Amino acid sequence: MAAGAGVARKKSAGPASPIWGTLRALWKDKQRVLFKPEYTLLVTAVLWIAEIGINIWVIHRVAYTEIDWKAYMDEVEGVINGTYDYTQLKGDTGPLVYPAGFVYIFTVLYYVTGQGRDVRLGQYLFAVFYLVTLLLVFRIYLRTSKVPPFVFFFMCCASYRIHSIFILRLFNDPVAMMLLFVAVNLFLDGRWTLGCCFYSLAVSVKMNVLLFAPGLLFLLLCEFGLLRSIPRLSLCAAIQVVLGLPFLLENPLGYVSRSFDLGRQFLFEWTVNWRFLPEEIFLSRYFHLALLGAHLSMLLLFTLYRWNRSQESIIALLKDPAQRKHTSPKLTAAQITYTLFTSNFIGVCFSRSLHYQFYVWYFHTLPYLLWSGRVTKLAPLLRVLILGLVELSWNTYPSTVYSSAALHACHLIILLSLWYGEEAAVDLHKRK
Repeated sequence: MAAGAGVARKKSAGPASPIWGTLRALWKDKQRVLFKPEYTLLVTAVLWIAEIGINIWVIHRVAYTEIDWKAYMDEVEGVINGTYDYTQLKGDTGPLVYPAGFVYIFTVLYYVTGQGRDVRLGQYLFAVFYLVTLLLVFRIYLRTSKVPPFVFFFMCCASYRIHSIFILRLFNDPVAMMLLFVAVNLFLDGRWTLGCCFYSLAVSVKMNVLLFAPGLLFLLLCEFGLLRSIPRLSLCAAIQVVLGLPFLLENPLGYVSRSFDLGRQFLFEWTVNWRFLPEEIFLSRYFHLALLGAHLSMLLLFTLYRWNRSQESIIALLKDPAQRKHTSPKLTAAQITYTLFTSNFIGVCFSRSLHYQFYVWYFHTLPYLLWSGRVTKLAPLLRVLILGLVELSWNTYPSTVYSSAALHACHLIILLSLWYGEEAAVDLHKRK
């Protein structure tokens, strides 16, 4: 009888749950899940859900550090009180040096957080910005399918500095980059005009987004030629004028010189990338000009020999695509992403100074840059090591001679892999 009961119990168990079966299959095939790009959606979905908990834990367990938030609030409070002369707007850390889009966005945050006093609410808002940014970045990686899913762990849970920049420091850099990634997604969808709108909005928050401009200009010329690119470029300029109009009417020179100050002098004590130089060289205008020359030269080289893989010359790209000798293939997601990300990365490599919050300028693009080339000697383990060294360099405070040198060494390896990688030479103009 006992045996019969045992048989009955066994029969009543029924078939295994389909979900449980799927999970068991994934566990058995975990190597494919971690290394094959077709599992990107699954892995990024799990990581994104985990990030919700991580952000909440960090907000409640790790102390907030006041750096620029109060200064931001003081600056926008000056505008709220009726001051539109940019030369008169300042906070605890110095004058207002960001374009008008920053003022409008942080004015909203000023009111939502009770004149900036409710910092905890501000942290939750920036946690939302962080999660939205991740979604946008994951969508780019899903469209390009180049990076193995295990790498996204290092992009999410393993980066202390990026979590700090978003939810423990409340810098404006993440807001600008979030808008930039909206623009990149729109470019990938072929919505170039709307993408240009969001690109210009990102520039209006912080002008570091201009580092993407050479790549964007090249893509517009490839897609539309010069004449049809002009309306989109004019739209970008018009948005800047409209947003800055109240300040331009009050003091146009003051607004432009403060919000788009290309000659701004940085303090040596905050540099992450040039600590190994003597301070007098760091501050030298000749050094700045040399960096600018190297930046422009590298952009020219990539434009001629890496971005342009069509049979047309650069001059021919000025023509309408229908009038070119050779039919230009449709821009791929890979080419759009590669061109924009390398344009920005080259600018970061030759920056006069990088401060800790500037890490977010290129952090989310690093995996794509490392895996976009097929340099066989640059094995996955070495790529992960480079990501780790870059993270370590940015987490070293204050920066040292060794952390700055390590950062430049990593940048150089990435730049060389982009230049010599087969992917750069072969795959950019394949059709979707």
